[in-house]
Amino acid sequence: MNTDDNKIILDILNEQNEPVERKELWLMSGMDTEDFNNAVSYLEGKGEVILLNQSRTKKISLPKNAGYLKATIVRHSGSFCFAHPEDENMADVFIPGASDKGAMPGDTVMLRNIVMEAKGPAGEVYKILEKGTRVITGIYLKDVLYGHSRDGYIQPDTGFAHALPIVKGGSLKAKNGDKVKAAVAFDQKTKRINARVIKIYGAADSARICADAIIDANGIPTKFTVAVKHEAAMAAAMPITDEEIAKRLDLRNEPIFTIDGEDAKDLDDAISVKKLDKGWELGVHIADVSHYVREGTLLDENAMDRGTSVYFADRVIPMLPVEISNGCCSLNAGTKKLTFSAIMILDEKAEIVDYRFEKSVIISKVRGVYSEVNKIIDNTADESLKEKYAEVYDEIFAAQELAELLKAKAKQRGELEIETTELRFVLDENGVCIDVSERDRGNAEELIEQFMIMANRAAALYAKSAGIPFVYRVHEAPDPDKLEALAQLAAICGFNGRRLKEGVHQTDLAALINKAKETPYARLISTQVLRSMAKARYDERPLGHFGLSLEDYCHFTSPIRRYPDTSIHRILTDLVSGVPVDVISAKYDEFAKKSSKMSSERELRAMRAERESEKFYAAEYMTKHIGEIHQGVVSGITNKGLFVAIENGIEGFVSLIDDERAYFEYNGTTTTRDARSGISYSIGDIVSIQVKSAEIALGTVDFVLIDNKK
Repeated sequence: MNTDDNKIILDILNEQNEPVERKELWLMSGMDTEDFNNAVSYLEGKGEVILLNQSRTKKISLPKNAGYLKATIVRHSGSFCFAHPEDENMADVFIPGASDKGAMPGDTVMLRNIVMEAKGPAGEVYKILEKGTRVITGIYLKDVLYGHSRDGYIQPDTGFAHALPIVKGGSLKAKNGDKVKAAVAFDQKTKRINARVIKIYGAADSARICADAIIDANGIPTKFTVAVKHEAAMAAAMPITDEEIAKRLDLRNEPIFTIDGEDAKDLDDAISVKKLDKGWELGVHIADVSHYVREGTLLDENAMDRGTSVYFADRVIPMLPVEISNGCCSLNAGTKKLTFSAIMILDEKAEIVDYRFEKSVIISKVRGVYSEVNKIIDNTADESLKEKYAEVYDEIFAAQELAELLKAKAKQRGELEIETTELRFVLDENGVCIDVSERDRGNAEELIEQFMIMANRAAALYAKSAGIPFVYRVHEAPDPDKLEALAQLAAICGFNGRRLKEGVHQTDLAALINKAKETPYARLISTQVLRSMAKARYDERPLGHFGLSLEDYCHFTSPIRRYPDTSIHRILTDLVSGVPVDVISAKYDEFAKKSSKMSSERELRAMRAERESEKFYAAEYMTKHIGEIHQGVVSGITNKGLFVAIENGIEGFVSLIDDERAYFEYNGTTTTRDARSGISYSIGDIVSIQVKSAEIALGTVDFVLIDNKK
C-alpha cells in the first residue's frame, strides 16, 4: 500500500466532486498502470471509493458522490437492522432484513439506495467492507418464550435485540442464567444468526461478573505480560541520582502539595501557589512519566495500546503497571520525585503573562485529601487537620483565591457548566454494591480542576508557538442541525433559542444552561446542549476546545493514566532540552498523528465500558430495595414511558403502556399525556415511585408510579 498514491486519487476525486472515468483518472494521476490499479483496489476494499459501471463507461467515485454511504451496523432486530453512518451528523439508517447481506453488529458496511422515509433514512447493504469481531456477551438461557432449542439461547447484552439460538453442542455446559461470551455466525442455509458459547464468566446475578464480561467484550486488557512487568520493575528501580537532580530545577524546599481523593494511589499532580505584588505564580508539577517510560520500549508500546486507565466501581485497570503508577511516579508526600513543571505567572486579573516548562525535582509536603481541604477552605477544620496542613496552610487560601478568579474568568469567556450526574458506588468485602450516591464536588475539586486547565492551556500554547508536532485536546463547534433541534427544545421549555444557530458563541449556550438551572428542565437542557456538540477527542491539529471556550488546549496533567499526556511530555522534553524544531518535527510528526488517533479510540472504549458497568452496580444495589417508595424527578420521556431519577442518582424506567385503560401520547420533547384521562407527565415533574424490579444481568431498574397525578 502506497499512501501517497492513495492520496493522489482521493485528492483528484475530491476536486472533481463527481464520478470520473477510470482511464481519465489514471491519466490525471500520473501513475503507472500497476500502481494505479493497486491503489484503486485498496481504496475500493476500504470503502474509500466506489467502482461504477454506467452503460459501457467504467467510472470511479467517492461514495458520497455516487449515493453510497459508509456505516457500521449497530443494532440487529431479526427482521431488520440499523447502521450508524460514518458521518456523525446523519441519523441511523434502517435496513430491511432482506437487504442486510448477512451483516451483523460491529460490521463496517457500504450502503446504497438511501431514501428518506417518514421515520428517517432507509437503505440496503451494498457490501460488507470489514467484519466486526463477531463475538458478543450475553446471558445463556435454556429456553425463550418463542421457541425451544436443544442447546439453548443467548440473550445478547448489546447489538442484537433478539435471542440467538445455540448451535448443536455449542453451550459449553453453561448453566441457565450464566453470563457468557459467544461467537456468532450467519448460517447461509437457514438465513439466521447462530451462536456458540466460548467462555463462561459465572452467574449473571452478580454485577462483578457482568463487569468482567463488559471488560472482555470491549477488548480491554487486564494483565501485563511478564516482559512489560519486568521493564516496569527495572524502570521503577532507577535511582534519582545527584547527577539527575543537577540537570533539573530543584523545588524540594518549596511548599508543594497534592490534593486527591481519599482512595487515590496514583498521585500524578502537585501544585504550588505564591502571591506576588501584582499577581500570582502558579506551579503545576506533574509526575515525569516520560523519564521512566521510554520511547520504543515494550512498556511504552503497551501503554499506547491501552491508551488510558479504566475505572470501575470495584477495580482500576491501569495504563501502567503499579510499580510505575503507584510507585516511582506517584508524588507521595515526603519523598523525592522527578516532575515536569509548568510554572505560570498570572496578573491580578488571573491572565497568563508568562509561563515556562522545566524538568524538576520536588518533595510534596502534604498528601492532601479533597474532603479535608474543603474543611480548611470553609473554616470547619479541627486542630488535627490544621496541624497536618500547617506547611501549606497559607498556600491553600492563596490557591482558593486564585481559583475563584479563574472560575469567574471561565464563566465570563463562556465555559459550559454542563450538569451531569456522577455516581459513587460503595461495595462490601464481597464486591457487592451496598450504597450509591451522587458524587460531590467541593471547592478543592474545582480548585484543582482550574489549575490543571491552566497548565494544559500553557502546554498547548507552548507547543503551538514553537510549531512542533503535538497532541491537542479538541472539541469542535456544534453541528447546525443539532443546534436547530436544541433551539426548538429551548422554545418548548420557555427559553429564548433564537441565537442557537450556526456560529453560536459559547456564552449563548452558557446563558441557556444558566437560565435552566433553577427550573425542572436543568438536566434536560444540559444533556441536549452536550448532545448538540461534537465529542471531545485528540488531534494533531490545534482546532480549539469549544466547551472550555479556549483556542488552545491539551492534556498535560495526567500522564500516569492517559497516554496522550505521556506523548506530549516526551515531545516537550525534547523542546525544553534544546532539540531543534526541525529534528522534533521529523521525529514526532507521525507519532503525534498515531497517538491522537489511538488515544481517541481507547478513550471511547473506556467510557463505553465504564458507563455500561455502572448500570449493573446500580441494579445490584436496587435488588435489595424492591418495594421501597421514593420521591423522584422525571428525567426523560419516551413513547413507552418515563425515566425517573431518585435521590441517590439512580435512574429507573416507568412503563406507561402496561395499563390498557391509558393511552399516552408523547410530544417528542418534554411531555406525555393520556388522551383519555388528561393526566400528563413532563420533564422535571416530581413523582412518587415504588421500586418494582431490578435485573442485574440486564442492568435495568423498573419503577411503578404510586401517585395519581391530575
